[in-house]
Amino acid sequence: MHDLSPFLNPGSVAVVGGSDRLHSLGAAVLDNLIQGGFAGPIIAVNPHEVRRSGISWVARIEDLRAPPALAVVVTPPHTVPKVISALGAVGTTSVVILTAGLSEEDGLRQAMLAAASRHRVRIMGPNCLGLMAPHAKLNATFARTEALPGGLALISQSGALMTAVLDWAQMRSVGFSGLVSIGDMVDIDLGDLIDLFAADPKTKAILLYIEGVTDAAKFMSAAAAAARHKPVIAIKAGRSPAAAPATFSHTGALAGNYDVYRAAFERAGIVLVENLTELFDAAEIVCTSTAPRGARLGIVTNGGGAGILAVDALMQTDGVLASLDEDLLGRLNDILPAPWSGANPVDIRGDAGPDRYREATREVVRATCTDAVLIMNCPTGQQDAAAIAEAVAREVMDARATHIDKPVLACWLGEVNCLAASGIMARAGIAIYATPDDAIRGFGYLLASRQAREALSDRDATTRVVTRDVIAARRIVEDARADGRTELSQMEASDLLAAYSIPVAAWRFATATEDVEVACTWLKAPYVLKIVSRELVHKSEVGGVVTGLVDGVAACAAARAMEAQIRRERPSARLEGFLIQEQAHRPIAREMIVGIADDPTFGPVIVAGTGGTAVEIIADKALALPPIDHAQALALIGKTRMSRLLAAYRGKPAANIEAVANVLDALSAMAEDIPDILELDINPLLVDPDGVLALDARIRICAATAKSSRLVIYPAPIEWASTLVTQTGTSIYVRPVRADDTQLLAAFFERVSADDLRFRFLNGALHVNHEVISAMTNVDYRRTTTFLAFEEGQAEVIATAMLAADQEGLRAEVALATRSDAKGKGISWTLLEYVLRYAKARGIEIVEAIENAGHHEAIDMEREMGFAVSSDPADPTIRIVTRTFDPVIGD
Repeated sequence: MHDLSPFLNPGSVAVVGGSDRLHSLGAAVLDNLIQGGFAGPIIAVNPHEVRRSGISWVARIEDLRAPPALAVVVTPPHTVPKVISALGAVGTTSVVILTAGLSEEDGLRQAMLAAASRHRVRIMGPNCLGLMAPHAKLNATFARTEALPGGLALISQSGALMTAVLDWAQMRSVGFSGLVSIGDMVDIDLGDLIDLFAADPKTKAILLYIEGVTDAAKFMSAAAAAARHKPVIAIKAGRSPAAAPATFSHTGALAGNYDVYRAAFERAGIVLVENLTELFDAAEIVCTSTAPRGARLGIVTNGGGAGILAVDALMQTDGVLASLDEDLLGRLNDILPAPWSGANPVDIRGDAGPDRYREATREVVRATCTDAVLIMNCPTGQQDAAAIAEAVAREVMDARATHIDKPVLACWLGEVNCLAASGIMARAGIAIYATPDDAIRGFGYLLASRQAREALSDRDATTRVVTRDVIAARRIVEDARADGRTELSQMEASDLLAAYSIPVAAWRFATATEDVEVACTWLKAPYVLKIVSRELVHKSEVGGVVTGLVDGVAACAAARAMEAQIRRERPSARLEGFLIQEQAHRPIAREMIVGIADDPTFGPVIVAGTGGTAVEIIADKALALPPIDHAQALALIGKTRMSRLLAAYRGKPAANIEAVANVLDALSAMAEDIPDILELDINPLLVDPDGVLALDARIRICAATAKSSRLVIYPAPIEWASTLVTQTGTSIYVRPVRADDTQLLAAFFERVSADDLRFRFLNGALHVNHEVISAMTNVDYRRTTTFLAFEEGQAEVIATAMLAADQEGLRAEVALATRSDAKGKGISWTLLEYVLRYAKARGIEIVEAIENAGHHEAIDMEREMGFAVSSDPADPTIRIVTRTFDPVIGD
């Protein structure tokens, strides 16, 4: 059970500050609780007597006969800390605080949180509208509109937005599993609530209204976990106000706040919508339809023009117009009058009535050549829109009764026409829209949610090991900081890139103009000359870059002219010297920009796009949160407009895209290894068929040494790769799983015995399917780690162990499997012992395994390792083995 479950299904509710005073907040909350039909006890806590039918009253929290499962607090701000302390003392641990005005400035927020911490009280709010749990008939808000029970969950950082959604839902008969106005999020935040609704069996889809994320790592982990099983759809407020303009780097300027949120949402599997209309459209379709198995849409319409509009709109999505097979065409020929369209869209003609709609719907919905179906109706004076809707709805429900569950959408064109059919469609669980564009957009959200889930759990990953010298790279950073600098020199930046195997142009540094000619003797002509100055951020804008210098004499002359011009135009700038580089002769090279930007919420962000001096004007960019693997690096390049220029065109050969992806791999590794890096620009990165070359780089580091990783997505714990020796002397190599280990695991499970498969998965399956294996490889390392064991020097997996933690990271389940031919060597013991060490280092307090009662070998081993064994009270064939230990941070 999720630790926040009492918020959705409390046995009793106390309203602290509940009142019978007209128009008071306490009275409004009591009214909603009573009128909503909450079945449990409702208690008003108020020094003044409260006389209301259906509730009881106590003067003080201490007078409560039993701790209420949920408390709603509406008292003045200065009383809230004492209220929380008193509630905790009587045993209430779930509290919603509607009261506003608890700030850090007045100390009330800190006092409230301190009281909550002492008693392990979880707080929703303060400064919120409250929450509704319609299945429990709980309305703990002061909203004026009730919510119907259903499958949508809404988590909103705006109370006003929540009321708008309620009004919309009431008109469309859309129901909810829960609605939460999250308020100031001083304790329970977005990640907590996403986890709550992800675990809630009544929730089919989660809607988010987001103004800002607090704990980004928790949010990303929770959203990804939820999106693997149900659609998560978000609208992000505050698109227009950009983050403060970055003066240091182009990448900082390119990575706008909203664009980083977009990249984060995509990585977490969240479908992003742009406005409330789209949110409503998405909500309607995801709560009525399952994700389609494919993208093929069949269209039935009584108006050819309307069908064409739908096809036009479909081309703007990832959907495709289904090709009707011969079977379906033959059946349609039998039931439709000639001439009908003979193709998709299936135009059943303007005089079509309920019977023709029913027959056409039956055939297209049941056809194997369609993955989803859109039924359209243009209003005519001859036919009754409601009667047609009834016929369609009955046919769709009949199909579902035979387990044909493909999505069916309706579009009754025009508001009046749509209104006539909306109630009928709502009762049948069919999303209905008034325009073809809206209907197709709804279908697009279904496709997007399916694609988001597949990207999380079933993607083709490739891992490329980056050759790097982390010690040398960190020394460069530490030396610059010791020198009192947060910006690396051009030379240091080049050396740092080279430490990560990023090709850089050969260079020399000259402190004075007279030294330039000597420096040139170490390099091949022609040369590029660049000024070195901390004050001159973009050198080309002040004449600080000269190219095409044919020899040392020309370079020396250019240095003198450059110095004179800059001292004349920028006399305050301190000139440190000159950088001389070999000028690359790459006539067909394209210029890219790649780098790392710093986001205040999500930390390091990988940026790629079109480079050069006009980079911010062109504003071609794609963003991704690290860590990324090689396949994700290639996908990032593909999202840029620049990717089309990297392909072959007009006689120009294709550039080496793999080399660009290698650089992005290196940047991802750099962001993981060196959290001190705040911003990094490589601009331009020359790209041609022969590879890449970094011509210029700028790197900014933090002033104080970064103590820990700033990534919000946990990287694979590669530090836990180790060679171990079992009790029998067998040497095994153990490492965390990678996303590209799918084939390794598939081959492993093919060699696991039927009994061991049954013990591992607690079912009778003789084969482990691709979906299960993908879930083991595409993991969120914040919660789950699969360890693979190899016999020393061998490439085949001989044992696996998966450790899956709960959302708090305090409790975890472990499951092992060992190949039959590898048993008897102590491998299972050694692997489990290692996983337990990892769990302790992660701060996990309880590790348990769920075992088949007949798996004596595993149960005996676990008992010997200190696990306690108990029977599952719900299933006598199951044993739960548990080990509890004090966490030891570090290994």
